[in-house]
Amino acid sequence: MPKPDMLSEWGITHPIVQAPMVGVSTPALAAAVSNAGALGSIGLGASTPEQGRELIRQTRALTQRPFNVNMFCHRPAAFDHARNDAWLQYLSSFFPEFDAAPPPVLKEIYKSFVDDRAMLEMLVEEKPSVVSFHFGAPPVQWIDELKSAGIYVIGCATTLSEAQQLERAGVQAIIAQGYEAGGHRGVFDDGFGQDQQMGLFALLRIIGESMDLPVIAAGGIMDGAGINAAMMLGASACQLGTAFILCPESCATPEHRQALKSAKASQTRVTSYVSGRPARGIPNRLYLESGTDSVPMPAEYPLAYDVAKALHAAASAKGCHDFAAQWAGQGAPLARELPAQRLVQALVEEMQAASRFSHS
Repeated sequence: MPKPDMLSEWGITHPIVQAPMVGVSTPALAAAVSNAGALGSIGLGASTPEQGRELIRQTRALTQRPFNVNMFCHRPAAFDHARNDAWLQYLSSFFPEFDAAPPPVLKEIYKSFVDDRAMLEMLVEEKPSVVSFHFGAPPVQWIDELKSAGIYVIGCATTLSEAQQLERAGVQAIIAQGYEAGGHRGVFDDGFGQDQQMGLFALLRIIGESMDLPVIAAGGIMDGAGINAAMMLGASACQLGTAFILCPESCATPEHRQALKSAKASQTRVTSYVSGRPARGIPNRLYLESGTDSVPMPAEYPLAYDVAKALHAAASAKGCHDFAAQWAGQGAPLARELPAQRLVQALVEEMQAASRFSHS
Protein backbone atom coordinates (compact mmCIF):
# COMPACT_ATOMS: atom_id res chain seq x y z
CA MET A 1 0.00 0.00 0.00
CA PRO A 2 1.55 3.35 -1.01
CA LYS A 3 2.25 5.76 1.84
CA PRO A 4 0.60 9.23 1.85
CA ASP A 5 2.42 11.93 -0.14
CA MET A 6 3.84 13.87 2.79
CA LEU A 7 5.71 16.50 0.74
CA SER A 8 2.53 17.52 -1.11
CA GLU A 9 0.64 17.77 2.18
CA TRP A 10 3.39 19.98 3.60
CA GLY A 11 3.71 22.01 0.42
CA ILE A 12 7.48 21.58 0.04
CA THR A 13 9.65 20.59 -2.93
CA HIS A 14 12.57 18.62 -1.48
CA PRO A 15 12.43 15.62 0.92
CA ILE A 16 14.72 17.35 3.41
CA VAL A 17 13.88 18.37 6.98
CA GLN A 18 16.26 20.54 9.03
CA ALA A 19 16.25 19.13 12.55
CA PRO A 20 14.81 21.38 15.29
CA MET A 21 17.94 21.72 17.42
CA VAL A 22 17.27 23.75 20.58
CA GLY A 23 20.31 25.95 21.17
CA VAL A 24 21.39 25.81 17.52
CA SER A 25 18.39 26.34 15.23
CA THR A 26 17.01 29.85 14.80
CA PRO A 27 14.13 31.50 12.92
CA ALA A 28 16.72 32.63 10.35
CA LEU A 29 17.97 29.06 9.82
CA ALA A 30 14.47 27.58 9.59
CA ALA A 31 13.32 30.28 7.18
CA ALA A 32 16.36 29.89 4.92
CA VAL A 33 15.78 26.13 4.70
CA SER A 34 12.08 26.57 4.02
CA ASN A 35 12.74 29.26 1.42
CA ALA A 36 15.03 26.76 -0.35
CA GLY A 37 12.11 24.34 -0.75
CA ALA A 38 12.83 22.03 2.21
CA LEU A 39 11.24 22.04 5.69
CA GLY A 40 12.92 24.31 8.24
CA SER A 41 12.37 23.73 11.95
CA ILE A 42 12.53 25.57 15.25
CA GLY A 43 12.62 23.88 18.65
CA LEU A 44 10.37 25.18 21.43
CA GLY A 45 11.39 22.62 24.06
CA ALA A 46 13.13 25.31 26.13
CA SER A 47 10.52 28.03 25.53
CA THR A 48 7.50 29.37 27.37
CA PRO A 49 4.30 29.75 25.32
CA GLU A 50 5.03 33.47 24.98
CA GLN A 51 8.59 32.85 23.80
CA GLY A 52 7.33 30.14 21.45
CA ARG A 53 4.80 32.48 19.90
CA GLU A 54 7.50 35.07 19.32
CA LEU A 55 9.82 32.51 17.67
CA ILE A 56 7.01 31.33 15.37
CA ARG A 57 6.21 34.91 14.40
CA GLN A 58 9.88 35.72 13.80
CA THR A 59 10.13 32.70 11.50
CA ARG A 60 6.91 33.60 9.72
CA ALA A 61 8.23 37.13 9.12
CA LEU A 62 11.16 35.58 7.20
CA THR A 63 9.31 32.97 5.12
CA GLN A 64 5.92 32.37 3.56
CA ARG A 65 6.76 28.66 3.33
CA PRO A 66 5.82 25.84 5.72
CA PHE A 67 8.04 25.12 8.72
CA ASN A 68 8.08 22.69 11.66
CA VAL A 69 7.78 23.46 15.37
CA ASN A 70 9.15 20.83 17.77
CA MET A 71 7.95 20.05 21.30
CA PHE A 72 9.55 18.01 24.12
CA CYS A 73 7.14 15.40 25.51
CA HIS A 74 9.29 13.93 28.27
CA ARG A 75 7.85 12.55 31.47
CA PRO A 76 7.89 15.46 33.98
CA ALA A 77 10.51 15.06 36.71
CA ALA A 78 9.38 13.00 39.70
CA PHE A 79 11.87 14.82 41.95
CA ASP A 80 13.68 11.77 43.27
CA HIS A 81 15.49 13.77 45.95
CA ALA A 82 18.01 11.09 46.90
CA ARG A 83 19.10 10.67 43.28
CA ASN A 84 19.10 14.39 42.51
CA ASP A 85 20.91 15.40 45.71
CA ALA A 86 23.60 12.76 45.14
CA TRP A 87 24.22 14.12 41.65
CA LEU A 88 24.32 17.73 42.80
CA GLN A 89 26.78 16.80 45.54
CA TYR A 90 28.99 14.95 43.05
CA LEU A 91 29.13 17.85 40.56
CA SER A 92 29.60 20.41 43.34
CA SER A 93 33.26 19.38 43.52
CA PHE A 94 33.86 20.88 40.05
CA PHE A 95 32.69 24.42 40.90
CA PRO A 96 35.58 25.58 43.17
CA GLU A 97 37.92 25.15 40.18
CA PHE A 98 36.16 28.21 38.71
CA ASP A 99 35.66 30.16 41.95
CA ALA A 100 31.93 29.47 41.74
CA ALA A 101 29.21 27.90 43.88
CA PRO A 102 26.81 25.22 42.61
CA PRO A 103 23.08 25.91 42.54
CA PRO A 104 21.52 25.16 45.96
CA VAL A 105 18.73 23.08 44.38
CA LEU A 106 18.03 21.65 40.92
CA LYS A 107 15.24 23.21 38.89
CA GLU A 108 13.03 21.78 36.16
CA ILE A 109 14.25 24.21 33.50
CA TYR A 110 12.20 22.72 30.63
CA LYS A 111 8.47 22.21 31.08
CA SER A 112 7.18 19.14 29.25
CA PHE A 113 4.62 19.80 26.52
CA VAL A 114 2.44 17.07 28.02
CA ASP A 115 2.03 19.31 31.07
CA ASP A 116 1.61 22.62 29.24
CA ARG A 117 -1.92 23.26 28.01
CA ALA A 118 -1.07 26.93 27.38
CA MET A 119 1.56 25.86 24.82
CA LEU A 120 -1.02 23.71 23.03
CA GLU A 121 -3.45 26.63 22.87
CA MET A 122 -0.71 28.88 21.48
CA LEU A 123 0.07 26.35 18.73
CA VAL A 124 -3.59 26.00 17.80
CA GLU A 125 -3.81 29.79 17.51
CA GLU A 126 -0.57 30.26 15.55
CA LYS A 127 -1.13 27.21 13.31
CA PRO A 128 2.41 26.34 12.17
CA SER A 129 2.27 23.94 9.22
CA VAL A 130 3.93 21.07 11.10
CA VAL A 131 4.34 20.19 14.80
CA SER A 132 6.71 17.38 15.83
CA PHE A 133 7.21 15.60 19.16
CA HIS A 134 10.37 14.32 20.86
CA PHE A 135 10.62 11.92 23.86
CA GLY A 136 7.01 10.72 23.46
CA ALA A 137 3.66 12.26 22.60
CA PRO A 138 0.96 14.36 24.28
CA PRO A 139 -2.56 13.03 24.94
CA VAL A 140 -4.54 11.81 21.92
CA GLN A 141 -7.03 14.64 22.44
CA TRP A 142 -4.26 17.21 22.10
CA ILE A 143 -3.08 15.65 18.84
CA ASP A 144 -6.67 15.76 17.60
CA GLU A 145 -6.84 19.47 18.45
CA LEU A 146 -3.65 20.18 16.51
CA LYS A 147 -4.89 18.23 13.49
CA SER A 148 -8.29 19.95 13.67
CA ALA A 149 -6.42 23.27 13.39
CA GLY A 150 -4.90 22.06 10.10
CA ILE A 151 -1.51 21.22 11.60
CA TYR A 152 0.41 18.16 10.34
CA VAL A 153 1.66 16.12 13.32
CA ILE A 154 4.87 14.03 13.47
CA GLY A 155 6.42 11.92 16.23
CA CYS A 156 9.98 10.65 16.74
CA ALA A 157 10.65 6.96 17.44
CA THR A 158 13.81 4.97 18.21
CA THR A 159 12.05 1.56 18.13
CA LEU A 160 9.10 -0.08 16.40
CA SER A 161 7.21 -0.13 19.69
CA GLU A 162 7.57 3.65 20.05
CA ALA A 163 6.45 4.13 16.43
CA GLN A 164 3.36 2.01 17.09
CA GLN A 165 2.55 4.04 20.19
CA LEU A 166 2.81 7.21 18.11
CA GLU A 167 0.57 5.73 15.44
CA ARG A 168 -2.07 4.88 18.04
CA ALA A 169 -1.83 8.45 19.36
CA GLY A 170 -2.72 9.75 15.90
CA VAL A 171 0.50 11.16 14.43
CA GLN A 172 0.63 11.37 10.63
CA ALA A 173 4.31 10.50 10.10
CA ILE A 174 7.19 8.93 12.04
CA ILE A 175 10.75 10.20 12.41
CA ALA A 176 12.92 7.09 12.67
CA GLN A 177 15.89 8.29 14.74
CA GLY A 178 18.90 6.01 14.45
CA TYR A 179 21.59 5.74 17.11
CA GLU A 180 23.89 7.72 14.78
CA ALA A 181 21.89 10.91 15.33
CA GLY A 182 23.26 13.89 17.22
CA GLY A 183 21.55 15.53 20.16
CA HIS A 184 19.04 13.92 22.46
CA ARG A 185 17.84 10.41 21.76
CA GLY A 186 14.07 10.38 21.32
CA VAL A 187 13.65 7.40 23.66
CA PHE A 188 10.36 7.41 25.57
CA ASP A 189 11.89 5.63 28.59
CA ASP A 190 15.15 7.32 29.59
CA GLY A 191 16.03 4.72 32.25
CA PHE A 192 19.57 3.35 32.17
CA GLY A 193 19.79 0.36 29.84
CA GLN A 194 16.42 1.01 28.18
CA ASP A 195 17.77 2.45 24.91
CA GLN A 196 17.85 -0.29 22.25
CA GLN A 197 20.48 1.73 20.32
CA MET A 198 19.16 0.72 16.89
CA GLY A 199 21.05 2.00 13.86
CA LEU A 200 19.08 3.96 11.29
CA PHE A 201 19.00 1.46 8.42
CA ALA A 202 17.64 -1.43 10.50
CA LEU A 203 15.16 0.86 12.28
CA LEU A 204 14.01 2.45 9.02
CA ARG A 205 13.34 -0.91 7.38
CA ILE A 206 11.56 -2.37 10.41
CA ILE A 207 9.26 0.62 10.89
CA GLY A 208 8.70 1.06 7.15
CA GLU A 209 7.75 -2.57 6.63
CA SER A 210 5.47 -2.66 9.67
CA MET A 211 3.49 0.56 9.25
CA ASP A 212 1.59 2.48 6.57
CA LEU A 213 2.64 5.92 7.84
CA PRO A 214 5.36 7.88 5.99
CA VAL A 215 8.77 7.58 7.67
CA ILE A 216 11.40 10.33 7.94
CA ALA A 217 14.95 8.99 8.33
CA ALA A 218 17.24 10.68 10.87
CA GLY A 219 20.75 9.86 12.01
CA GLY A 220 24.13 10.39 10.36
CA ILE A 221 22.75 11.71 7.05
CA MET A 222 24.95 14.54 5.78
CA ASP A 223 24.80 14.60 1.97
CA GLY A 224 22.69 13.77 -1.06
CA ALA A 225 24.05 10.24 -1.34
CA GLY A 226 22.97 9.57 2.24
CA ILE A 227 19.52 10.96 1.54
CA ASN A 228 19.18 8.76 -1.55
CA ALA A 229 20.29 5.69 0.42
CA ALA A 230 17.62 6.28 3.07
CA MET A 231 15.00 6.92 0.41
CA MET A 232 15.94 3.66 -1.29
CA LEU A 233 15.25 1.92 2.02
CA GLY A 234 11.76 3.38 2.22
CA ALA A 235 12.10 6.83 3.75
CA SER A 236 9.69 9.48 2.48
CA ALA A 237 12.07 12.25 3.61
CA CYS A 238 15.25 12.70 5.65
CA GLN A 239 15.93 14.86 8.70
CA LEU A 240 19.42 16.38 8.97
CA GLY A 241 20.66 18.23 12.03
CA THR A 242 24.44 18.17 12.33
CA ALA A 243 24.67 19.05 8.62
CA PHE A 244 23.21 22.49 9.41
CA ILE A 245 25.22 23.39 12.53
CA LEU A 246 28.00 25.19 10.60
CA CYS A 247 25.52 27.31 8.62
CA PRO A 248 25.97 31.00 9.46
CA GLU A 249 22.24 31.20 10.30
CA SER A 250 22.60 28.75 13.21
CA CYS A 251 23.38 30.08 16.69
CA ALA A 252 26.03 27.45 17.44
CA THR A 253 28.83 28.91 19.55
CA PRO A 254 32.27 29.59 18.06
CA GLU A 255 33.64 26.76 20.24
CA HIS A 256 31.01 24.31 18.94
CA ARG A 257 31.82 25.28 15.36
CA GLN A 258 35.56 24.90 15.97
CA ALA A 259 35.08 21.47 17.53
CA LEU A 260 33.03 20.34 14.51
CA LYS A 261 35.88 21.38 12.22
CA SER A 262 38.49 19.53 14.29
CA ALA A 263 39.44 15.89 14.84
CA LYS A 264 36.97 15.85 17.75
CA ALA A 265 34.11 15.57 15.22
CA SER A 266 35.06 11.90 14.72
CA GLN A 267 34.71 11.09 18.42
CA THR A 268 31.00 11.63 19.17
CA ARG A 269 29.49 9.53 21.96
CA VAL A 270 26.18 9.15 23.74
CA THR A 271 26.00 10.24 27.38
CA SER A 272 23.27 10.76 29.96
CA TYR A 273 25.53 12.71 32.32
CA VAL A 274 25.04 16.12 30.71
CA SER A 275 21.25 16.42 30.81
CA GLY A 276 19.94 13.27 32.50
CA ARG A 277 18.82 11.81 29.16
CA PRO A 278 20.95 10.04 26.56
CA ALA A 279 22.29 12.42 23.94
CA ARG A 280 25.08 12.22 21.35
CA GLY A 281 27.73 14.89 21.12
CA ILE A 282 31.41 15.73 21.22
CA PRO A 283 32.75 14.40 24.55
CA ASN A 284 33.58 16.84 27.32
CA ARG A 285 34.47 16.48 31.01
CA LEU A 286 30.90 15.44 31.83
CA TYR A 287 31.05 12.31 29.64
CA LEU A 288 31.69 10.09 32.63
CA GLU A 289 30.83 6.64 31.24
CA SER A 290 34.45 5.54 31.36
CA GLY A 291 34.87 6.81 34.93
CA THR A 292 34.98 4.77 38.10
CA ASP A 293 32.05 3.05 39.76
CA SER A 294 31.88 5.94 42.22
CA VAL A 295 30.08 8.15 39.66
CA PRO A 296 26.42 8.28 40.78
CA MET A 297 23.41 8.14 38.48
CA PRO A 298 22.79 11.59 36.98
CA ALA A 299 19.85 13.59 38.24
CA GLU A 300 16.56 13.37 36.37
CA TYR A 301 16.07 15.19 33.09
CA PRO A 302 16.04 18.18 32.89
CA LEU A 303 17.32 18.70 36.46
CA ALA A 304 20.77 17.37 35.55
CA TYR A 305 20.85 19.86 32.69
CA ASP A 306 20.28 22.69 35.18
CA VAL A 307 23.49 22.00 37.07
CA ALA A 308 25.40 21.18 33.86
CA LYS A 309 24.45 24.57 32.43
CA ALA A 310 25.46 26.29 35.68
CA LEU A 311 28.81 24.53 35.60
CA HIS A 312 29.36 25.47 31.94
CA ALA A 313 28.48 29.12 32.72
CA ALA A 314 30.96 29.21 35.61
CA ALA A 315 33.71 27.57 33.53
CA SER A 316 33.14 29.66 30.39
CA ALA A 317 33.31 32.84 32.49
CA LYS A 318 36.90 31.77 33.20
CA GLY A 319 37.58 30.97 29.54
CA CYS A 320 37.09 27.20 29.93
CA HIS A 321 34.68 25.38 27.61
CA ASP A 322 35.26 21.86 28.93
CA PHE A 323 31.60 21.47 29.98
CA ALA A 324 29.83 22.82 26.88
CA ALA A 325 27.09 20.63 25.39
CA GLN A 326 28.25 20.31 21.78
CA TRP A 327 25.68 17.95 20.28
CA ALA A 328 26.61 16.28 16.99
CA GLY A 329 25.94 13.03 15.14
CA GLN A 330 28.26 10.38 13.78
CA GLY A 331 28.35 12.11 10.39
CA ALA A 332 29.92 15.22 11.96
CA PRO A 333 33.22 15.04 10.01
CA LEU A 334 31.17 15.65 6.84
CA ALA A 335 29.71 18.97 8.07
CA ARG A 336 30.06 21.87 5.62
CA GLU A 337 30.26 25.57 6.30
CA LEU A 338 27.66 26.85 3.82
CA PRO A 339 24.70 29.24 4.01
CA ALA A 340 21.58 27.17 4.65
CA GLN A 341 19.98 27.87 1.29
CA ARG A 342 23.17 26.90 -0.53
CA LEU A 343 23.47 23.74 1.57
CA VAL A 344 19.95 22.65 0.60
CA GLN A 345 20.83 23.32 -3.06
CA ALA A 346 24.01 21.25 -2.68
CA LEU A 347 22.07 18.37 -1.11
CA VAL A 348 19.56 18.38 -3.96
CA GLU A 349 22.33 18.52 -6.58
CA GLU A 350 24.07 15.59 -4.88
CA MET A 351 20.83 13.60 -4.79
CA GLN A 352 20.35 14.19 -8.52
CA ALA A 353 23.97 13.34 -9.36
CA ALA A 354 23.89 10.14 -7.31
CA SER A 355 20.58 9.18 -8.87
CA ARG A 356 21.97 9.69 -12.41
CA PHE A 357 25.03 7.61 -11.53
CA SER A 358 22.88 4.75 -10.18
CA HIS A 359 20.88 4.68 -13.43
CA SER A 360 23.83 4.91 -15.81
